Amino acid sequence: MSHITANPAPLRIALVGTRGVPARYGGFETCVEEVGKRLAARGHEVIVYCRTTEETDLAETEYQGMQLVYLPALKRRSLETLSHTGLSAGHLFANRVDAAIVFNAANAPFLPVLRAAGIPVATHVDGLEWKRAKWGGMGKRYYRLAESLAVRWSDALIADAAGIQEYYRREFQAETTYLAYGAPILDSGDSDRLADLGLEAGKYHLVVARFEPENHVHMIVEGYSRSAAEYPLIVVGSAPYADEYTRHVRSLGDERVRFVGGVWDQELLDQLYANSLIYWHGHSVGGTNPSLLRAMGAGAATNAYDVNFNREVLGDTGEYFADAAAIPALVEWAEDPTSDTILRGKKAQAEALRYDWDRVADGYEELCRDLAGRGMTPGASNRGRRTGAYPMESSRPLTGARS
Repeated sequence: MSHITANPAPLRIALVGTRGVPARYGGFETCVEEVGKRLAARGHEVIVYCRTTEETDLAETEYQGMQLVYLPALKRRSLETLSHTGLSAGHLFANRVDAAIVFNAANAPFLPVLRAAGIPVATHVDGLEWKRAKWGGMGKRYYRLAESLAVRWSDALIADAAGIQEYYRREFQAETTYLAYGAPILDSGDSDRLADLGLEAGKYHLVVARFEPENHVHMIVEGYSRSAAEYPLIVVGSAPYADEYTRHVRSLGDERVRFVGGVWDQELLDQLYANSLIYWHGHSVGGTNPSLLRAMGAGAATNAYDVNFNREVLGDTGEYFADAAAIPALVEWAEDPTSDTILRGKKAQAEALRYDWDRVADGYEELCRDLAGRGMTPGASNRGRRTGAYPMESSRPLTGARS
């Protein structure tokens, strides 16, 4: 007997715990935008919780098919994320959805609110946030506690890197769903916008990062300044609450280092990646990083801080450094006309094809259907995350993680 299955019903999906969209900051916001717009295009009702700022236009209630809910946040580093997520959870309590994705394990204390509303939830646990230098002893202890609460109170956990998966297995005996980010494949043919910054294609080094110690912008600037580089180092980025670190980074540079601040013009940013001689990537604790994937997708040869997350993504297409002393030789070799810099960039772009946003969205859609299919009675006591993993093989890179 033939069996015909009707198209599954669309879901109401909430994306919680980030600054919202349009994406202007880190990996979480990029993920929300790229996955959210794809889920919306497939007919799902996607609600994104956004933080209000002075520039927020509250009249803009939709973005690329996603519904936007604006809520305020306390403007303090230690409370901004938590205050906004708390308000978001309260809003969801009165406006139930079929499934929620909460980004950042730090938001775990609000998971019981969602559970009390009968909303099944997956937590994207991110990287090892407690290792970030900006958190003091109390902050680090809080993040370790929040990780354990996320394990206990989530119906599923999401990890964007094999290294994060292994961490949760080792520390909490918990399985996670592997859902990496996607890499936009950029055309390196356009370079007209470089004139905005007085640059020439292939004749500058590039850093794109928030100014936080674990992103090692200071190390890259210091190492570059020790080199005999002929091409300038262009540093894109800044960070709220980081004035002292920003001053320190700037003090390490010389006249060849140009700090251009945040670049929100995506066309200009894409051209900066695609036409750089070398992209320098210093991130060390955040799992799979969208800036690294964007550089690879742009065909930029990449030198990265030597940590398992970066090796997992770059493999043998990258060169690696562990301290400032190793950087001058890498800088000078990149500028040597006999180097393999151009070839490495082409190989990196080929590797980036493993990271596809459409397949990542497939994984999120399947996970949300799984969550919605479990069903929860509002106010019921659910014992937390089910045992077992929900690996979305369609979004896993085609090659395994590298050590």
